[in-house]
Amino acid sequence: MEKFDVSRALLSIGAVFLRPDEPFTWASGIKSPIYCDNRLILTAPEVRAHVEAALADMIAREFPGAEVLMGTATAGIAHAAIAAHILGLPMGYVRSGAKDHGRKNRIEGRLSPGDKVVVVEDLISTGGSALEAVEALREAGAEVLGIAALFTYGMEKGKERLAEHGVRAVCLTNFDEVVTAAAEDGAFPVSYVPALTAFRDRPDDESWMEALK
Repeated sequence: MEKFDVSRALLSIGAVFLRPDEPFTWASGIKSPIYCDNRLILTAPEVRAHVEAALADMIAREFPGAEVLMGTATAGIAHAAIAAHILGLPMGYVRSGAKDHGRKNRIEGRLSPGDKVVVVEDLISTGGSALEAVEALREAGAEVLGIAALFTYGMEKGKERLAEHGVRAVCLTNFDEVVTAAAEDGAFPVSYVPALTAFRDRPDDESWMEALK
């Protein structure tokens, strides 16, 4: 069977947005010409089935010892739930902060010290949100095997931060694959690719904006 092309699947449902004239601003303050909205996978049943099957396969292959999947709030929750269902594993999620009412949980779902956990994230940019989840799980006594994400921007800052915390991340697709597929399919001119690559390599240097005008 031909391997499912996640990058083109994202493009086919309009989950990849290119907006060089009006860049997207991330929570970190970085301005990006591209935004990958993996939430749209959930409203595209055929693509969703393929993507979640690929995610489950990747987790089983890369983290065979996984005992629990934990999604990041909020974008990783649904993907963790579906992948856990496919794999027959328990699932929970990590809040961005503890609740101020009820049981005041930061981690939702049953988790025991020593449980081998895989964090499920929709995308990795600078790695901040995923690492916050990892640290919360480690503080709770879990053994975090790594992060499984749908997409990564492949930024050096993100790679370095993950390495500093001893976290391995695997992804279904990445910035380069999506940009290449988009250019090949005519979503934007091939001449844009160097500037987009420059953004990936140096996101704090906004000179790529001039190149895309």
